[in-house]
Amino acid sequence: MNFHDRLLEQTAEARQGLLGAPIIQGTLRGEVSLPSYLAFLHEAYHHVHHTVPLLRACSAALPPRNHWLREPLAEYVSEEAGHDVWILDDIRACGGDAEAVRLGAPGHATEVMVAYAYDTIARRNPLGFLGMVHVLEGTSVSLALLAAEQIQKPLALPDSAFSYLRSHGVLDREHTAHFEALMNRIEDPRDQADILHAARAFFHLYGDVFRSLPLPGPRQTPVCESEVHA
Repeated sequence: MNFHDRLLEQTAEARQGLLGAPIIQGTLRGEVSLPSYLAFLHEAYHHVHHTVPLLRACSAALPPRNHWLREPLAEYVSEEAGHDVWILDDIRACGGDAEAVRLGAPGHATEVMVAYAYDTIARRNPLGFLGMVHVLEGTSVSLALLAAEQIQKPLALPDSAFSYLRSHGVLDREHTAHFEALMNRIEDPRDQADILHAARAFFHLYGDVFRSLPLPGPRQTPVCESEVHA
């Protein structure tokens, strides 16, 4: 079994833990609200804002045996730059305060996930950051486009409110094929073990981000006039 297949197999349980987050399951059932979507975009901004710095930190910290990864990481940097701006544009399109989000702070779960990413690079193994890439891009492919459809229609939001979800869903389909090829070039057992460890951790940490989001309130069922007078 190649390493990418083993990565999928050995993180499957952790991935299901993420996908089981109540807000994700609710969204897939069409249970959505504008405050929940804006809260998601708020947290997304505060971790996506770190994607390029994390990629650069990972590249700079690579040991000589993994310097071949610098070119693929540089390509990721060029592709990921500006995605945080997309999120701010989406917030504005929803009627939210993008500047307040930009100047504000992440929730605790998001802050911990980002801190763990920097710590993994600096303290454990920079290749562990690829575990975060696996989690975020893999989740985007499976959920982003579907979630956008489920959220947009009931909330009557414009297409301009979904540039992050829709663009990421499409882009990450391309990235996953590239990522699979990269993973299958990693042969050192220590690097493989550290990527697996980090991926499991990031599934849990990203799940915590979703579990921290406010759930939509129960929908109010209109009371017909005949019931009022019954």
